[in-house]
Amino acid sequence: MVRMPPAPRRIRIGIDTGGTFTDVVALDEDSGEMVTTKTPSTPADPADGFMAGIDKVLDLLDLPRGSGDAVTAVSHGTTVATNQLLEGKVEALGFITSEGYDAMLEIARQSVPDGYGNSYFWVKPPRIVPRDLVKGVGGRLDFTGAEVRPFDEEDARRVARWFRVRGIDTLGVCFLHSYANPDHEERMRAILREEHPEAVVSLSSEVLREYREYERAMTTLVDAAVKPRLSRYVANISRRLEQYGGRKVPFYVMKSNGGVLSADEVVHQPITTVLSGPAAGALGAALIAQVAGFDRVLTSDGGGTSTDVSVVIDGEPTLTTEGSVGAFPSKIPMIDVVTVGAGGGSIAWLSPEGTLKVGPRSAGADPGPICYARGGREVTITDAHVMLGRIPPHLLGGEIPLDAAAARAGVEALATELGMSPEACATGVLEISAWNQANALRQVTVKRGLDVRDFTLTTFGGSGSLLLCRLMDVLGIPTVLVPPNPGNVSAFGLLTVDVKNDYVQTHVTLHEALDVTTVQAAYDALATRARSALVKEGFAPEVHRFVRTADVRYFGQAFEVRVGVPDGDLDADALAEVARRFHAEHRALYGYDFSGDGSQQVEWVNLRVSGIGPITRPEIRKAGESSPPLDPPAGRAGSSRPVCFDAADGYVTTPVLWRPDLGPGHVVRGPVIIEEFGSTVPVHPGFAARVDDHLNIIVTKEA
Repeated sequence: MVRMPPAPRRIRIGIDTGGTFTDVVALDEDSGEMVTTKTPSTPADPADGFMAGIDKVLDLLDLPRGSGDAVTAVSHGTTVATNQLLEGKVEALGFITSEGYDAMLEIARQSVPDGYGNSYFWVKPPRIVPRDLVKGVGGRLDFTGAEVRPFDEEDARRVARWFRVRGIDTLGVCFLHSYANPDHEERMRAILREEHPEAVVSLSSEVLREYREYERAMTTLVDAAVKPRLSRYVANISRRLEQYGGRKVPFYVMKSNGGVLSADEVVHQPITTVLSGPAAGALGAALIAQVAGFDRVLTSDGGGTSTDVSVVIDGEPTLTTEGSVGAFPSKIPMIDVVTVGAGGGSIAWLSPEGTLKVGPRSAGADPGPICYARGGREVTITDAHVMLGRIPPHLLGGEIPLDAAAARAGVEALATELGMSPEACATGVLEISAWNQANALRQVTVKRGLDVRDFTLTTFGGSGSLLLCRLMDVLGIPTVLVPPNPGNVSAFGLLTVDVKNDYVQTHVTLHEALDVTTVQAAYDALATRARSALVKEGFAPEVHRFVRTADVRYFGQAFEVRVGVPDGDLDADALAEVARRFHAEHRALYGYDFSGDGSQQVEWVNLRVSGIGPITRPEIRKAGESSPPLDPPAGRAGSSRPVCFDAADGYVTTPVLWRPDLGPGHVVRGPVIIEEFGSTVPVHPGFAARVDDHLNIIVTKEA
């Protein structure tokens, strides 16, 4: 009898690279088996940690190292663009705009942080392009796209040569009203190719085809600024993957809008990755919470450098186009994430007035917290947790030992400066961090007209669940969900994400003056662009999905509300339905609307289409049927240690449980510490935790 060789396994991998650890999730597409792991990030060359993670996760699937032929696709969340902007590392960058508009970036927007009352001496943030690297080119379009003055080609050549002579090889181009007609910008690019062929160029008509010149210019310049570094990074990863598998492995990069895009295409749209990692985490947590039965969810992703929070309603994270990264506004569709410098590596420091502060500066992965024993000298949030016994003296299940004595010595030195006990100092550090996180959660709820108490909080990331009990106290949140393997939720989210492209066209028109044929033609043109992109990504036409939305406002308002547009051919009833949806959404957001009295006219501003290529999502299965006792198992050997939850109460002997030992139905009451490979959940006195059918930990406060 001839034995047939076993069918090759098909493995899809999600990899999220953070500042401290690289998180990896692998899905066997045939069996549905899913495994997770983490490996230290390698800041000098992130590709090293990336490839080490693949080796590690394939080993967990009993595949030999180098089994790249089994990998069917890799989806990646990266912080390359985000970190470059947050650190302000923008290389020499030039800006080409319409003649007479050279001062656009200086004028900017009059947006004063915290209001006038607290900002007497406010100074606008640093410009992304210095004034001497801005050049105007003759030519002018009006708001309809009609040419008022012809494009000055000689002027354009002079500007192109000027940048070439000075070695400015990264350029952003934003001409007035090019959202309505891209001809002048496209001609500028053609001249740059002739006169300055080494230049990397971003056009506003391709990056953001909507009005508001300052935001469009800034978004284009951010795109240009991150393009060289991101392109090198993606090319390096792609090359390493091809060498690993002996073939071209499909490689996708997470976008800020909640979709992914192939690496070949994302280098042409680098700005779309600026919130890559946080977006994946929000999507993964949204799916987990929805399966668990929660439809109004706050997500809190705690990492080594920061904590990212967002809102999920009915399984969908909220989107915005009013986001920013660091000091730079980026008007692209992105999941509405607020980031606060409250990660495990956030540094505790004394202000000139002698008060204790925490973050946003971080010790990062190298040298890291004092307890990492890599040369760190400043107390971090992780050091405070270690000293108080709330996390074990090691990370990753024992792979990375921590120096608890060094952490205590660092906290004691800081406590001496403050004139308090080490325990009071450490709990103070954590209290400040908890309030910083709580304020971020208020920004995505209270400031948007939502009651934080109506939501379930989902905490994940390596440090995301460490302060959940304090967050429940501070915010009045009734329930917290901690998924299995919370440190890998962002990587898991990468396996749940469809390919998605967004297209926009400004169409400022009063609702009563809308022409159905014109609006339909505009949406059809956007859908054609989306369809073409999906075909290039390899999706058959029959699986394409298109989502239409519109940005709508009351006439005279400065900001819009995005609402859905009905599918199918548009008619007067469909347009009226958009207006009805706008009134309802405006009332939900701001508490009022003008639907009844007609005193305010409705105005359409932007038309949008999202083209979606669906993927097969991993199934979140229920755990095996069991009838466990209410009391948890005894746990591992040495299953208790002294833990300080309150400085006034000191240390109490606290049970330590190993999370994989807990099955559905188990209930534990604080104080207790629940540990697993990549994270820890401290359950404070007065709180209870139960395990649901999907092995989520559900934390509630006892009466």
